[in-house]
Amino acid sequence: MRRLTGRCSMSAPPPDPAAPVLVPVDFSAGSAAALQWAAQYARRSRLPLVILHVVHDPGAAPGSYAPREAGEGLRPLDDVGRELLEEFLAECRERDPDLPTAGEVRLEMAVGLPANRILEVAQALGAGHIVMGSRGRTGLSRLLLGSKAERVVQLSPVPVTIVKVAAAADPEVPAP
Repeated sequence: MRRLTGRCSMSAPPPDPAAPVLVPVDFSAGSAAALQWAAQYARRSRLPLVILHVVHDPGAAPGSYAPREAGEGLRPLDDVGRELLEEFLAECRERDPDLPTAGEVRLEMAVGLPANRILEVAQALGAGHIVMGSRGRTGLSRLLLGSKAERVVQLSPVPVTIVKVAAAADPEVPAP
């Protein structure tokens, strides 16, 4: 029988105690819940908060956001994505005034496959923690669509917290 000595070797260095908390958002109820949880965690831990939106734009289908109003032309993904991110944060603040404003946090945009870009941005920022919402898909829809949160959890070298939202709070989650 082998005796444990209580020592542990880690291949990665310990995280920076001032490393930011990264919150990827997709404008769903799940990401709103994750933002709220992450903002409280960052505030209590005195850590910077970074809010990321990844515009899912696979190379096979590059594009622009469709016009929101009649007569408006196509607009670049980055421009509309940032505008939607700021609107999302403002809507979340209406429900929870304790959330930080766009000027109090760092807003980031990325274009590509969400799970991959989340991990790349986390590494580039030196994030110490990732907080994501989950839509709670199960069964066939999860198999067909996959889970971005699950992929990030599997591949992330830093801790990941998944904040689940009740199905009733997210209209995109089918009722059981």
